[in-house]
Amino acid sequence: MGYIFDFNDSNHYENSFERVKYGYAFKLEMDLLFKMAAPEPGSSVLDIGCGTGRSLEPLLNSGLNLTGVDPSPYMLDIAHERLGDKADLHRAFAEELPFDDNSFNHAFFMTSLEFTEMPAKAIEEACRVAKDKVFIAVLNRYAPLNVVRRIKGFFIKGILSQARFFSILELRQTAFDILGDVPIAWKTTLQFPFTTNRICHWIEQRSLIEKSPFGTIIGMTIIPVPKFRTRPLCFKIRPQERYNPVTGFAMNQTKDEIEFKLSGKI
Repeated sequence: MGYIFDFNDSNHYENSFERVKYGYAFKLEMDLLFKMAAPEPGSSVLDIGCGTGRSLEPLLNSGLNLTGVDPSPYMLDIAHERLGDKADLHRAFAEELPFDDNSFNHAFFMTSLEFTEMPAKAIEEACRVAKDKVFIAVLNRYAPLNVVRRIKGFFIKGILSQARFFSILELRQTAFDILGDVPIAWKTTLQFPFTTNRICHWIEQRSLIEKSPFGTIIGMTIIPVPKFRTRPLCFKIRPQERYNPVTGFAMNQTKDEIEFKLSGKI
């Protein structure tokens, strides 16, 4: 089941975006989504763990068919107020999505995989329902800022103290275990902890910085190439028809042998 945000968690999460640093970090995460997933107009997108709908809001004017799922009714209430009927919202768990195979072009997690009970199962479900690409944005276990957050979580209980942090290698290996050797790409956002000025933003956009294994947020795309399984087929073999012999013929002779003898060829 994982961690489900209650009423207080939902309001705290929503109010945190009033702080400049949270809004800036969210923008960097969405930039990664647009760069790496690049959903085309007309395609269908599933936001797994959509929360209050903030990660769907920037997609409203992109010509996409939007769907979101979240296990928290309190988060979904805020998402309904924000998005109205512009997105199809459902209460569901990431490990058991209520959709058929290949129902969407894209599926993504925006810092929601951290709160699932079985992350590998959640990724497997995302790859099942998405036919083109899966995008995952998660908190990097080895980022300096997240190391501080993890230490702080031992002493001060909060939302992030309930989160599971990931590494690039762990995500890659999980995807390979599920799908085999599929195409995978990753980038990170550095997120300077004390400043968000224009120079920092310029640095953040450099390709060298985006390939740092110590970035605060990991963005990873998985192309769920279909896997084909083969199984042996059973064929019914009809036994050779036996001829009912008359008196004087051997019992083990076939019909063809008898016809040859009758024609004088044997």
